[in-house]
Amino acid sequence: MGKGKVSNSSHNESNDNETKLVLNIYDLTAMNNYSYWIGFGIFHSGIEVHGKEYGFGAHDFSISGVFEVEPKCCPGFSYRCSISLGIINMSSSDFRAFIENLASDYHGNTYHLISKNCNHFSDDIVYKLTGKHIPRWVNRLARLGSLFSCLLPESLQATRVKKVPEYHQIGTETLSTATPSVIAETEQENPLLSPKDGSIDINFVKAAPSDSKTEMP
Repeated sequence: MGKGKVSNSSHNESNDNETKLVLNIYDLTAMNNYSYWIGFGIFHSGIEVHGKEYGFGAHDFSISGVFEVEPKCCPGFSYRCSISLGIINMSSSDFRAFIENLASDYHGNTYHLISKNCNHFSDDIVYKLTGKHIPRWVNRLARLGSLFSCLLPESLQATRVKKVPEYHQIGTETLSTATPSVIAETEQENPLLSPKDGSIDINFVKAAPSDSKTEMP
């Protein structure tokens, strides 16, 4: 499968394959209200395409940690802003195949705050579709943390989704219970990223079988 073609067209002709590529950014901590203005913060991000937002989260199992939610409504995070990354020419079915292929590289048990987090996932999508990267400040914590990981709070170094997704054959599955709490595995088991709205569903994306993956050029 090839890259989605970036379109800069301003003509009025309808094209069902054209869709906006949007980076939605969320705060993980209220401290971002102060540190954001000096180019630093702790952020979650997701990519909005064809009316859905895709992100990457942690759990303890060797299956997809990629999920989809309604745009700007990822539970457990405070929405901050969106950045338009242009328009791509890629049908919804082609994008679904693309994201399922990518999900096989993002199992929940491979999540790591410093080396493989949600912002790495967002950047990977954008780079594969456009050849560009997300703004550096979104994932600055990971770059600094790779140098000073010993200074990071333990609660930020070990987060897990406690409810493992059980997949149906349709490719995604809405969790049958309320959205899973993402909590820090500390002695007190204090919630770190617990959902603020239990009515919002998370759909985990089922990864494509390894023998059906298509290499990106």
